[in-house]
Amino acid sequence: MSRRAAVLALTLAASVLAACSSSPKPPQPAELGPATSLIGTRQIWTASVGEAGTGFQPVAAGGRVMAAGAAGVVAAFDQATGAEAWRVDLRTRLSAGVGSDGQTTAVITADNLLLAIADGKERWRVRLGARSFTPPLVAGGRVFVFTADRSVTAYDAANGARLWAQTRTADPLVLSRPAALAAVGDTLVAGVSGRLVGFNPDNGAVRWEVPIASARGTNEVERLVDIVAPVGRAGGNVCVRAYGAAVGCVDVQRGQPVWTRAAQGTAGVHGDDRLVFGTESDGTLLAWRRDSGEPAWRNEHLKHHPLGAPLALGRVFAVADGNGLVHLLSREDGSEMARLSTDGSAIVATPVLAGDALVVMTSRGNLHAWRPQ
Repeated sequence: MSRRAAVLALTLAASVLAACSSSPKPPQPAELGPATSLIGTRQIWTASVGEAGTGFQPVAAGGRVMAAGAAGVVAAFDQATGAEAWRVDLRTRLSAGVGSDGQTTAVITADNLLLAIADGKERWRVRLGARSFTPPLVAGGRVFVFTADRSVTAYDAANGARLWAQTRTADPLVLSRPAALAAVGDTLVAGVSGRLVGFNPDNGAVRWEVPIASARGTNEVERLVDIVAPVGRAGGNVCVRAYGAAVGCVDVQRGQPVWTRAAQGTAGVHGDDRLVFGTESDGTLLAWRRDSGEPAWRNEHLKHHPLGAPLALGRVFAVADGNGLVHLLSREDGSEMARLSTDGSAIVATPVLAGDALVVMTSRGNLHAWRPQ
């Protein structure tokens, strides 16, 4: 069996194991109670790109919000009004959401093609060596791709020419969800098997590697500690989550760890210059001090609700759930400040800040944008 086939087979095996390991009766979610409205919000627009799935993350860049649906529709909307700037139907299924710098928008198809779009027209396409569950990253005139064999590859955004590739030796099992991939200053950072790796974006040379968590389980599923998206950045300090194992922060300029803490969540983290916010697998909300990793607070009022990754928004942070709700929570203690409703389907990606608008996307492919007052 080829390495590519092994990766995909083990990914499917992990899904089967997860489905078979459920408890007889899952814990009941904490009662939400009446919605709180301690801060004002106003819905400013909605749009749709069709059915979506986990990892179909919209992107805000160049005054627009770019989004893709699983069936192949890719579109750009004005971030202030929701007016459609362009739309293209690629007529092929996609494996993840979009990457964009506002000029070039890139997507990956289910049959492993990387496609670049400009102004609603396909510019180029190249075939990848493996499947990808991570949206491409478009930055600095390049398109960076993280594939399921844990390779990181850079392409010229203008013509699709391959510039460099780095493959890291790792366990063959991989999560079928987006991995950490971000541009931080002049460094490309990617999460590879529990380690955050800093690459030179010009040539792919490894500048540093920092361990966040190590595999300690007795089987391949338990040993899975991939670093998941999104990452929480404040200047040159980047905080990430190793799936089901730990949260940690790294000084990107020095390539050195700042701190790590054991944590049981499965979604990425986000924060501001003082705090890092995260959600545990059981719905507990946690905050750590960015400079030291010391716990700042914990809140269980959303316990056992299916929560995603947070997004810091000044004096509040936003967390979306699998029931189509967006919770705006106090950065000081995690208490509820407001609650927003969408179409009732699961919210499939982390909320996005687009200018002064908060944007989320549901599994039905609907985008909802609000402006906090």
